[in-house]
Amino acid sequence: MALIAIFIALLFFYILVSRRLEQTMITAPMAFTIAGALTWLAIPEFCGWEFGRRFFLVAGEVGLVLLLFTDASRTDLRIFRSVRHLCVRLLSTGMLLTILLGALAALALFREISLWEAGMLAAILAPTDPCLGQIIVTSPRVPMRIRQALNVESGLNDGLSVPFLLFFIALGGAATESGNARLMRFVLEQFGLGSLVGIGIGLFGGWLLGIAYRKQWMARSLQPLGVVVLPLLCAMASEVIGASMFIASFVAGLAVQLGFKEVGSQSVEFSEKWGQLLNLFMFFIFGVLVAQSLPRFNLPCLLYAILSLTVVRMLPVAVSLIGTRLCTATMLFMGWFGPRGLGSIVLGLVTLEQLSGRPEVPSIRLAVITTVLLSLFAHGLSAMPGITLYARRIATLPADTPELA
Repeated sequence: MALIAIFIALLFFYILVSRRLEQTMITAPMAFTIAGALTWLAIPEFCGWEFGRRFFLVAGEVGLVLLLFTDASRTDLRIFRSVRHLCVRLLSTGMLLTILLGALAALALFREISLWEAGMLAAILAPTDPCLGQIIVTSPRVPMRIRQALNVESGLNDGLSVPFLLFFIALGGAATESGNARLMRFVLEQFGLGSLVGIGIGLFGGWLLGIAYRKQWMARSLQPLGVVVLPLLCAMASEVIGASMFIASFVAGLAVQLGFKEVGSQSVEFSEKWGQLLNLFMFFIFGVLVAQSLPRFNLPCLLYAILSLTVVRMLPVAVSLIGTRLCTATMLFMGWFGPRGLGSIVLGLVTLEQLSGRPEVPSIRLAVITTVLLSLFAHGLSAMPGITLYARRIATLPADTPELA
């Protein structure tokens, strides 16, 4: 409880100066990661893990579920239809190539891990973070189609990474079932059932909320609670049937708009703020993990982090966007701004739970921590300059260019 109390006190002081910090290049995740690291370095005796790793994992899962639902509920479905070809490319060709290149890079740099463990690491670091990418997907200086494509990609690739991660874990554990059968089962359970849970809860919940809103049955003060219940229901239902709560919550955020069109503008604030609170707590704990791991950081982990954020991400994005007639600046912009963050932290925790006691865990853990830490600062510090440079390039394009269509 001491660590939680320290976080709450720091959160209060951060809120007091948050507007001033927004005018700088210091993002909230950067600030709380630094705070967590300094807390452990200054008073390590207060940074015990008496609440257990499971508490950390649950907090991260709930925060990510709320954030994914919020992002999806604010995605204009009409615009989504106009960018679906970009999303399909990023989530199919782009993601598969990212996992492949990430695994090859891991095999080249870490001699102690096997092919399956390299695949686990690549799957953990494949998702992009909607929290760290928030400044990109909300900036009016970035074309709407590009913003929405990046937003949908970051919303879905967390859940899409889970089947691959579990597949590699299963193969690494020398399961008795065939690899193809296990992969098929995981895809059906995680993606198929997750989508069904999200559609069911989103449509039915949105229909009920829409009726209650139009007939003015709900007290205004409780309307946000009606919305935040939906992603939590998705998480609980997914846990029961073995589906992906991340896919379910994102799909529910899209589906709820069909029955309750006001969800994006009137009732999403509660889930967004509480999701942000949990996310900041996760980054605070991540800072503690960074400080604890400082003596073990090494050159292979740093090289892998650099490759993961550049070649492993940017090359697959460029390949997946061939034929879209997007300009080179757009491909570079979309390729670079694929930050790793909360999704990779949560998936890393899931993997460590599965692999506890195995010799490859330190390498996977350090590679994940190093990559997320580098992404946190590299993408955070480059966001505003990157938007400015990209906006200048876009301003010179003709009005009928694909970016502006």
